Amino acid sequence: MQDISVKEKSLYSSQDNLMKAVLLTKSGSADGLQLTKIEKPIPKDNEVLIKVYATAVNSGDVNLRNFKSQFLFWLIMRIMYGLKKPKNLILGSALSGRIESVGTKITRFNKGDEVFASTGMSFGANAEYVSIPEKGTIALKPITISHEEAAAVPFGALTALHFLSKAKIQQGQKVLINGASGSVGTFAVQLAKYFGAEVTGICSTQNLKLVKSLGADKVIDYKKEDFTERHEQYDIVFDVVGKTTLSDSRKVLTPNGSYVTTKKGLAEESAEDLKFIKKLIEEGRLKSIIDKKFSMDQIVKAHKYAETGKKAGNIIITL
Repeated sequence: MQDISVKEKSLYSSQDNLMKAVLLTKSGSADGLQLTKIEKPIPKDNEVLIKVYATAVNSGDVNLRNFKSQFLFWLIMRIMYGLKKPKNLILGSALSGRIESVGTKITRFNKGDEVFASTGMSFGANAEYVSIPEKGTIALKPITISHEEAAAVPFGALTALHFLSKAKIQQGQKVLINGASGSVGTFAVQLAKYFGAEVTGICSTQNLKLVKSLGADKVIDYKKEDFTERHEQYDIVFDVVGKTTLSDSRKVLTPNGSYVTTKKGLAEESAEDLKFIKKLIEEGRLKSIIDKKFSMDQIVKAHKYAETGKKAGNIIITL
């Protein structure tokens, strides 16, 4: 994550090589986010410089902005960013854009390539430009979708793939996805179907139709029904929203069933996984769901909408 001091910002203001970026000026409320100009990054020998066309606001951004989350994420943030609350940092971990320049040691990419990527815990994607190592989680953008759709992919799809793989999903299994209409959930439903599972999605009343359209065999309205009281068992319970426990889920798990939840760990990411997702998208097996699009100067509004808990799919920031 890029860390910009007040003194550095004043120095940058006298330079021509500037870019727009959203800085977290203070932790807590979304009002602490500020669109400003800082110096454009210079790629190292092993990095590519990407002109960002679209990025996203995800739960990781909201957690870091608040500097509070589940213990594991909180601990990692403390280790990476210190004991003091984050300040003057650039949020955003998912992006899509075009490579503007490459370092001297780059062999996989060329200037002009359209790519999509995840910056992971380094964040920094809510800016006009970002530098990413060639060995990072970056791949050529799927040719069948827009940059806005591509920016929705890295966070949700990679997280869903990680936890489904962790649960060792297999063809013919019954999978229950709690939080099936969010960024991770919409991809989890589609990926579980791709792997040959029978999928039951849990979401709110207004999103039942959406989750069904993504391939879910069954849907549960959590406002009307408690899934733990159902007389049905599942091989995998994937809690995307982190609102259940293993104890809760044991009631509906098969004897050898698996329970996975995003609140128990961070998703591992790789370029190979992103290439796999790219292939599925280009084959028409996976698609992005975009709820709302905002411009960079609407970043505060985008974060406040993310916190309402009403979004279906992804929130995209266009540049």
